[in-house]
Amino acid sequence: MNAKAPVAIVVMGVSGSGKTSVGEHLAARLDCAFVEGDRLHPEANVAKMAKGIPLTDDDRWPWLDLVGSELAKARERGESVVVSCSALKQVYRDRLRRESGGTLYFIFLTGDPKVLEQRMGARTGHFMPTSLLQSQLATLESPEHEVGVVTVDIDASVDAIADKAFDGISALTGA
Repeated sequence: MNAKAPVAIVVMGVSGSGKTSVGEHLAARLDCAFVEGDRLHPEANVAKMAKGIPLTDDDRWPWLDLVGSELAKARERGESVVVSCSALKQVYRDRLRRESGGTLYFIFLTGDPKVLEQRMGARTGHFMPTSLLQSQLATLESPEHEVGVVTVDIDASVDAIADKAFDGISALTGA
């Protein structure tokens, strides 16, 4: 895929879906940078989520703009990039598309809520409590009808999920 034009990919889904793990694997496979979207959250957002308080759209807009800026910077450098970002609503994804400055692909990680809850409960050192999972699931607007989206079920190993994501992106980009 590196011989083709650079690609910008957002690995999306609710907390616990494996965005970081799959994103890192996918970026390694594409030989490109990986940006952890959670690290771009303003401190106020992290503090709010750590207290179990769901973010509002007003909380998310500046963060989404930072994520979009990372995508745009890679595009300006002529480099491929993979970014993790929940991107729960279509309006968020549309904002990312606009801010990125070009074609944007999404890997939608989806799975059974019980699996998501188990994964969230097993994590250590993450600010997002399992109590916010239901809020995220309620906010989620499936992107499966949107152009440039690859849907991958998370009931598999990280390697298998990343392989499916890679195959789906390759099919979309013609690589």
